[in-house]
Amino acid sequence: MDPERLLDGLNESQAAAVTSKGGPLVVHAGAGSGKTRVLTRRIAYRIETGETDPRYVLSLTFTRKAANELQSRLRQLGLRDSVVAGTFHSVALTQLRRRWEERGIEPPQMLDRKYAMVAQLVGRRKDVEVFDVIGEMEWARARMIEPAYYHSEAEKAGRTPPVSADEFVDIMERYEQLKKRRRLVDFDDLLGLAVRDLRADPSYAEAVRWRHRHLYVDEFQDVNPLQNALLNEWRGDNDDLFIVGDPNQAIYGWNGANPFLITDFPQREPKTTVVHLNDNYRSSAQILTLAKAALAGKGGDLVPHRSDGPVPTVTAYENETAEAQGIAAAVRRTQDPSEGWNGQAVLVRTNAQLVPIEQALAAAGIPVRMRGGKGPLATPEVKEVVRRIGRPGIDFVQAVETFASELDDPPEDMTPNEAERQSNRQALLRLVRDYIAVDPRPSGPDFLAWLATVQANEVHRDADAVDLSTFHGAKGLEWPVVHIAGLEQGFVPISYAETGAQLAEERRLLYVAVTRAERELHLSFAEERTFRTKPASRRPSPYLGEIERAIEHLRRGLDPTKFKVMAKEARKALGKTKAKPSDADKDDPIFIELRSWRHAQSKAHDVPAYVVLNDATLVAIAKKKPATRGQLAGISGIGPTKLDKYGDAILKIVQDA
Repeated sequence: MDPERLLDGLNESQAAAVTSKGGPLVVHAGAGSGKTRVLTRRIAYRIETGETDPRYVLSLTFTRKAANELQSRLRQLGLRDSVVAGTFHSVALTQLRRRWEERGIEPPQMLDRKYAMVAQLVGRRKDVEVFDVIGEMEWARARMIEPAYYHSEAEKAGRTPPVSADEFVDIMERYEQLKKRRRLVDFDDLLGLAVRDLRADPSYAEAVRWRHRHLYVDEFQDVNPLQNALLNEWRGDNDDLFIVGDPNQAIYGWNGANPFLITDFPQREPKTTVVHLNDNYRSSAQILTLAKAALAGKGGDLVPHRSDGPVPTVTAYENETAEAQGIAAAVRRTQDPSEGWNGQAVLVRTNAQLVPIEQALAAAGIPVRMRGGKGPLATPEVKEVVRRIGRPGIDFVQAVETFASELDDPPEDMTPNEAERQSNRQALLRLVRDYIAVDPRPSGPDFLAWLATVQANEVHRDADAVDLSTFHGAKGLEWPVVHIAGLEQGFVPISYAETGAQLAEERRLLYVAVTRAERELHLSFAEERTFRTKPASRRPSPYLGEIERAIEHLRRGLDPTKFKVMAKEARKALGKTKAKPSDADKDDPIFIELRSWRHAQSKAHDVPAYVVLNDATLVAIAKKKPATRGQLAGISGIGPTKLDKYGDAILKIVQDA
């Protein structure tokens, strides 16, 4: 093959990433910028030009599916010789098996599931969830934290272990001892053992590095410290390293992933060449405008190459039921017959939010498919409750009331895992209440049968269906039409996100969700949502402020690429200068009426007055005296959601005055 043919169809930045000499080479690939295309073309180009021997290429991915896709694309490019492509864990396991065989060591057995062993160590304790202990162990292992250093590192990171720190360290140590006695290794051991072997034997390390002398790493923003340590051992002092990733899509902080590993790479290694891929071939300019707003302007400067699309929408619904029904109606309304149902997805922050949406789509006769898991009903905590209340011969209603009372008294200071389980149980309770409402003689077996019909709407992965997914599960996927639901404080950002790093990751999660859309994007939130058995008022996500400014910019017909996100400092200054109306403003009868109306709205919805409308917006309305919704929409602070919600009332106040 003529190597130059591999550059056909590439833009200037992509071609630079494919042909650049020397290394290390770091590619920042924005959403929809052709990341996989560049990765495969570079491998093929260097092989065809003789710079690389395919036998010594190692391409690291994060899923087996991604590895298979990479090899398939290389074959399509005409490469006869396969390169080694696999996950960190699969390559480490292959390395360990060779090592054991060379040294005549009988391989240990793989411990596929830790639950039984950890449960044995935890003991019969109702106040401790085994999955939380496992999660904390994995948190420590991903960061290479040994038991002796857990106390200080956990305190530094603000971690609250599921048991006391001393008990947790004891469990960690006994777990390691038990594995050794039984000659077992778990998933995390594979990486640690591979690192240990390479560090312990320089000759062996040199042989491994010779075998893997051309290194490629996909999705580098997802690498955690343990994986990075193994990569460094594979690499040694070799500069033949190509890494590609997007810091704006770093969303696995819980697993130790750190976007600074890619952003600060040039500071650690000054010889690094950095290439930025900012041309987006997936989404319309309108959607990319919202993507930038989701990040508050910190990154996300993507250049659109698709034709313009409709302006995204934000809709406020009375409650989660109305939101789910509204989404079902929107899905049916926006369906393109040429794309089928496969052309649409509904994305939410947590699994539990999918339940009312799945019900509404089922009621509308729309098939669905769960992405990235089976939703809250397949979780262990929900299955346990279903078994308990679904048994024949028990008082079903009483069993449900007992279950509901457990939810009425949640533990204080829940960990993120506990909060997720609590949400999943609440989703189940919602379904139970729906069942009781339609069955005059509710029973456990009948509930199980009813539940089976609810789940029957989910179809096979290859069928034509609307995809339902969390933000995390949607990463790497794309659809012509995307609906993002539940954009409320407590979901976006999630309630337990407190630190600056956690809140930054929540913004990146929303950015990932927004950039899944190609042509149309519809966002929504509920003003009231039922938790446990009680309805609670909800506030819109604080991230919606910038998003609605972006939508207002687009609705005015302004250039999408010219939208500027207001800097935090400027926003603060603006708030200070406009928060206090002058004496003349205070005497304006329209302003007085508007402030009285705002007070009533604030009290009715149990939110601060500024959440309804701030003083600066009230002053602007009083001065401009809008007579139409179009004129009102032109006032700063009146976004699409507030226009729909308050527009008629505000215009009436102005007219009456």
